Amino acid sequence: MKIKTLVAVVLLSSGVTSAFAQTEDCNSNSSISHEAVNAKNYKDAYAPCMAVLRDCPTLRYYTFLDAIEIHQNLLKGIKDRNSAEYQKLFDGLMEVHDLRMKYIPEFIAKGTKLSLTVDGALGAKAIDYMVYAPKMDVKQAYAWLKQSVDADKANTQGAILHYFLNMSMEIVKADKSHVDQFFQDYIDASNYIDQAIAAQTNEKRKKNLESIKENLVAMFVSSGVADCESLQSIYGPQIEEHKTDSAFLKKAVNILSMMKCTDSDAYFKASEYMYAIEPTADAAIGVGGMYFKKGEYDTAVKLFNEGLDKETDNNRKCEMATAIASAFLHEKRYSQCKTYCQKAISYNSNNGNPYLLLASAYASSPNWSDEAALNKCTYFLVLDKLSRAKSVDPSVADQANELIATYSKHTPSSEDLFMLGYQKGDRIDIGGWIGESTTIR
Repeated sequence: MKIKTLVAVVLLSSGVTSAFAQTEDCNSNSSISHEAVNAKNYKDAYAPCMAVLRDCPTLRYYTFLDAIEIHQNLLKGIKDRNSAEYQKLFDGLMEVHDLRMKYIPEFIAKGTKLSLTVDGALGAKAIDYMVYAPKMDVKQAYAWLKQSVDADKANTQGAILHYFLNMSMEIVKADKSHVDQFFQDYIDASNYIDQAIAAQTNEKRKKNLESIKENLVAMFVSSGVADCESLQSIYGPQIEEHKTDSAFLKKAVNILSMMKCTDSDAYFKASEYMYAIEPTADAAIGVGGMYFKKGEYDTAVKLFNEGLDKETDNNRKCEMATAIASAFLHEKRYSQCKTYCQKAISYNSNNGNPYLLLASAYASSPNWSDEAALNKCTYFLVLDKLSRAKSVDPSVADQANELIATYSKHTPSSEDLFMLGYQKGDRIDIGGWIGESTTIR
């Protein structure tokens, strides 16, 4: 009996000794590999680091970060991506990511503070897959990124959001059946980045998120599928389904406005529903545009003015004031048109559209004198505004040049003006509602 007890004690103590020895080995390997990583000695760090992950994966979370860094840097040193050595290291990198996802819940349970969830770690794996795969499968990368984004939503890391939309864009370029999903992916990614920006208090991180947001917009615009016809076909049915969803409606209005699809039924309808829920500046402008298109200019002006009062961005205020001026021009209320053109210019003097509109107003009502030749001098002022338009805003140059060619034919002859005591180079005051001076040429 005593012999049996002795054997049991020996076996038990041997197990404890073995476990202790393994722990000691793990601690030693962890220290060796971590110091090697800090020294960027990745070859020497590889074996001890992998031994820690094999024997005691929950010892320290940073071992996973070290292992990922080791694999990344060793892969960068291999030129031939088709080599067996490269493939082995790449497979190892993917296995490290999988192992990290497996043990993240245990680390969280122990109270370890982590920057990534399991799904966030899947997004990080997808990015490494994109960067290091010998031959990347776009749909595989997209599937992992989508799973990550769908799970973490506004808590998704900015880089993961960026690559998620990037992969969706790559798919839609090759497969137009993915258009609906691409649009939805953009809406989701934009919503999440907006929420992240709003919640971020660190200015440096906020700027980084804002930069990522700009990249999302650029990808959407450059995708090749975001034309007004496509947007109408996508948003038309969805807007009716989401008519009480202010977040969806706001994003739809923003996208349609950004893509200059403000003449589409989808834009008008989304603005109308949005205005009923939350009468923002954008919603007021959208509904105003709908009434403008119907020819109900008084209602349009009222809504445009409401939007103008609520807007804080001067570029947008310029566009809104120009829209009001255009409504007044259609109603032949030239003096009010001039007032709002001048407001628009005060908000943004580098936008050529208010100058074009002012030129059109002057040309539409040029008469201020009993002398026909003097009335024709109004066209010198028209030409002034058109020249100003293209000088401050090259994007309107073609339109301005066409109008210059048209209105140059309406200026008075030198002979007619000479009989009235005027000659080339003289300044002349244009009277009536116009009330400006110009030079005879």
